[in-house]
Amino acid sequence: MIQLKEISFSYNDKPLIRGLNLQFEVGKLTCLLGSSGCGKSTILRLIAGLEVPSTGAVYIDNKLVAKDRKNITMVSKRSIGFIFQELALWPHMTAYQNVAFGLQEQKKTDVKEKVLEILAFFGLSEYIDNYPNEMSGGQKQLLAIARSLVLQPKVLLMDEPLSNLDVKLKHKILGYIKKLKNEFDLTIVYVTHDHKEAFAIADQVVLMNEGRVIEQGTTEEIVGSANEFVKEFIEY
Repeated sequence: MIQLKEISFSYNDKPLIRGLNLQFEVGKLTCLLGSSGCGKSTILRLIAGLEVPSTGAVYIDNKLVAKDRKNITMVSKRSIGFIFQELALWPHMTAYQNVAFGLQEQKKTDVKEKVLEILAFFGLSEYIDNYPNEMSGGQKQLLAIARSLVLQPKVLLMDEPLSNLDVKLKHKILGYIKKLKNEFDLTIVYVTHDHKEAFAIADQVVLMNEGRVIEQGTTEEIVGSANEFVKEFIEY
């Protein structure tokens, strides 16, 4: 379980999050939903350790990992995979090299076997020698996911990963993402501004506005909410 307790966060002295309490259940796919600037991506960065809370505490598996402007557990020790919106693939490396890099850094002995297995799972076997600029948008997205999952993280954080894909590709990748938590025994936190995207894959949806949680629950509970902000948000 991931827990954020009484989290406040400011950037350049501007408060972005105030007194936030959230928890993400093990083995569930939770979507953080809301407009740009509401604090969704900041929450991912706090969980990963890329930012620290101004006040409050972050727990992973009941272990305190950050508190009051201090990271207690290093980013590399949190067993977290992070898919950024920009994907951050290494352009000078082939698909195989992109996926193998983390395993090689950890000095794993079965690198080739693991890389070929994960590339096959995502249907990328024939592209192992391709560079990112030789791959389609959907293939690059799957490669970024494969690169994170080959390290066997317990948690996968995804920050608006499909924003640059067309509808057809988005639908295909969403199908993969929906399967991931079971196939890889993952807890997933997925950020999006698109309620249709969230409703297609989420076990739990957290709708945010201006650094606050407005509503949370299953898709059915969100759709049935009497909250006026919720109704307006999901109507567009």
